[in-house]
Amino acid sequence: MEIEFLGTGAGSPGKFRNVTSTALRLLDERNSVWLFDVGEATQHQILRTTLKPRKIDKIFITHLHGDHIFGLPGLLSSRSFQGGNEPLTIYGPKGIRNFVEVSLRVSETKLSYKIHYQELTTDGLVFEDPKFRVYAQHLDHRIECFGYRVEEKDHPGELQVEKLKAAKIPSGPVYGQLKAGQTVTLPDGRTLNGQDFLGPAQPGRIVAILGDTRQTPGEEKLARNADVLVHESTFAKGESKLARSYYHSTNIQAAELAKRMHVKLLLLNHISARYTGKMALDLQHQAREVFKNTKVVKDFDAVDVPFQKLIKAGAK
Repeated sequence: MEIEFLGTGAGSPGKFRNVTSTALRLLDERNSVWLFDVGEATQHQILRTTLKPRKIDKIFITHLHGDHIFGLPGLLSSRSFQGGNEPLTIYGPKGIRNFVEVSLRVSETKLSYKIHYQELTTDGLVFEDPKFRVYAQHLDHRIECFGYRVEEKDHPGELQVEKLKAAKIPSGPVYGQLKAGQTVTLPDGRTLNGQDFLGPAQPGRIVAILGDTRQTPGEEKLARNADVLVHESTFAKGESKLARSYYHSTNIQAAELAKRMHVKLLLLNHISARYTGKMALDLQHQAREVFKNTKVVKDFDAVDVPFQKLIKAGAK
């Protein structure tokens, strides 16, 4: 699991930051890529990465401001030209379907694949498969806006081979059955429960990707115990009144949220064009005074989301 930032700017494209788009690479987990927002020229940004548009099978839109959706029609068209024949699902506030369908109809664009739409009106679970759950939660922006929480389900514990050997259980297909947690009867008549030979489950990872927002209780539901929190930082320390009037957040507010919700890594994006060079680093330094594990990301930064290390029994 890896997060790659295709655009980290706010409002309009700049020389050093394109407008918002974030890719969650799940190639090892489910051989797909999920996009969160598709700002103008996202497909141009993709050309500078190893991402393949045909691998994108889900797009999550936080809200319908142009810097988060103007790149969507072009990306959908290019995906069709580049061998993307599998269905794609778009999640987002009411109106996203109309925006896409009108754009495609007026431009007489024909796609080689089916688009499914899930327009969101309430908070809660919006997707689940055997490996992941995705939750949406209302935020507090000038128009309807959502944040998303991606929860990976726990991985089964490792098969304790030494324990099997100590019990004089011969290797073979039975090991695979026990690893799957099945109950197995051996030729000698013994009945074994696979759960008795598995180590502790590996907790799944949690990634929270928020849209534009003022501080709101809904953020806490998204961010709680997240391995990675992607949060906007449109304003800097000392600008909380300005941030509130524009329905945005400061770097300090994001850092306070991360600390309060026991987040492991905070990634700040949606950076105003006012903050370039050293000023962008100042945003990071200010936030680190509150929450040390903070990074202001740049376009094309890629961040791995590692598993948390399990503490073995008896370890101190």
